[in-house]
Amino acid sequence: MNKLFAYFKNYIPQTVLAPLFKFMEATLELIVPLIIASIIDVGIGTRDTGFILRRGGLLVLFAAVGLGLAVTAQYFSAKAAIGVCTDIRASLLDKVQSFSYGRLDGIGPSTLVTRMTSDVNTLQTGINLTLRLLLRSPFVVFGAMVVAFTIDAKCALIFAAVIAVLLVIVFAILLSAIPKHGSVQKALDGITSSARENLTGVRVIRAFLREEAETKEFKKRSARLEKLQLAVGRVSGLLNPATLVAVNAAVIVLLWTGAIRVDSGTLSQGQVVALYNLLSQILVELVKMANLVINIAKAAACGKRISAVLSAESGGPDGRLLPDEDAPLGRIEFKNVGFTYENAGAPSLSAISFTAESGQTVGIIGGTGSGKSTLVNLIAGFYRPTEGEARFDGVPLADFKPVSLRNRISVVPQRAVLLAGSIRSNLLMGDPGADEAKMEKALADAQALDFVREKEGGLDAPVLKGSSNFSGGQKQRLCIARALMKPSEVLILDDSTSALDYATDARLRAALAERSAGRKQTTLIVSQRAASILGADLIIVLDEGRQIGLGTHAELLESCPVYREIYETQFPPKECGGEASA
Repeated sequence: MNKLFAYFKNYIPQTVLAPLFKFMEATLELIVPLIIASIIDVGIGTRDTGFILRRGGLLVLFAAVGLGLAVTAQYFSAKAAIGVCTDIRASLLDKVQSFSYGRLDGIGPSTLVTRMTSDVNTLQTGINLTLRLLLRSPFVVFGAMVVAFTIDAKCALIFAAVIAVLLVIVFAILLSAIPKHGSVQKALDGITSSARENLTGVRVIRAFLREEAETKEFKKRSARLEKLQLAVGRVSGLLNPATLVAVNAAVIVLLWTGAIRVDSGTLSQGQVVALYNLLSQILVELVKMANLVINIAKAAACGKRISAVLSAESGGPDGRLLPDEDAPLGRIEFKNVGFTYENAGAPSLSAISFTAESGQTVGIIGGTGSGKSTLVNLIAGFYRPTEGEARFDGVPLADFKPVSLRNRISVVPQRAVLLAGSIRSNLLMGDPGADEAKMEKALADAQALDFVREKEGGLDAPVLKGSSNFSGGQKQRLCIARALMKPSEVLILDDSTSALDYATDARLRAALAERSAGRKQTTLIVSQRAASILGADLIIVLDEGRQIGLGTHAELLESCPVYREIYETQFPPKECGGEASA
């Protein structure tokens, strides 16, 4: 939680002024019962109409000034709460962007979404209420007790007793509620995760008639959240009735004691009314404080969750930013590299060794789950090797800062993702300063120019959320064009042509070969199609995380049974013989 206090440094004036104006408003409220007492004892008692009107006018003035002070305090508290939480959201997003793939896998996207939305909103409400009420309510409560002592010490002891009882009630409920609110937010993470999975995989769920099963699972998680919320509600719900019982009991004792002392001449009627008004103020403030306590409990639980994300290590390499003269040219070297995912039972990669020279095309092939994507993710710096050594132009990958490494690498991920906006805005992610000619060249090389021109608006054609207005093959080609826009020494295509037909795939490979030849760009192609990597300078064959083949197409046909099996499965025997003999 201490980490969050740093975000108040830009809002110190608002943080100070909000409770200050509330403090002044509360001071006026404490004077009001004394004015009413004087109206009863002096104005009404002596039938002095002028005195009554003057004191009545003073009450109206106090009400107007109090309203102005309350509105001003609300303005400053809202400005501070919104400003602080806006900065926290920005920091959360920056922090999430710095997380390695491993860290993101561990925390989970659903949890991060909940913490950036629900948790921050709850914290914002807590800050707003705290700035307005945390000082005001206790000041009114204890101030009323002090004023009561100036009126009558014996009756004021009733105030002291009820305040002591109320403090015990408030703190007991607060200490009980805070851990329960943490559990509620954790259960909300599960609901968010379930909803996200159902929305993302709705087509799969319907195709396999899993609607009923998924609905039951969602209801099960919702029931657990409901149970936790009811448990918290039962505890929090005790606060208002408990405070009302305590204060109303005090009112009864006060009226009984006051009546006796008025009858004996020790107190005046106006003083009893003033004491009653002071006790009523305590009641009102304690109801407010009850709500404040509940919101503080929620905000504290959410604040801890937010702080946990902000304090988490990124999990990526820290490294150093290499000077310009050391900028890599694209030579990649792996020596006995292994990698194991967090909490995994077995390594996903082991004993991977190869060298890709600058300008070469490297093919990576293997069955499903053989570690192809994991291997290229290590090259891009998304994960750190857990064994062995990976180098980029002789420099260990761990020595690169992520921004330095990724400035030199273009990646087309296995899952084609376009951001909502336009085709132009997506392409400009690769090179913000590019002109239209460069964009069209990238689209042409990616075999996407024809269908982009057919779109209404061309480059300015909209990309809807989730890129739902494009087919799978179109999305893949646009993602490749976006990667080609970026000036880089290494281009990684992670099974990014799986939705393309063989003819389009062949034209794309020819365009990439021509493009990389002139730029000395190292290209890594991950594919399950042997046709996509036939012309590669080096082919890596993976099987269950192990490197079982390394060489050219012709060499692997002779030396690697798994590669030969993959190739012969995808080509007719006649073509196999021709290629093999070639």
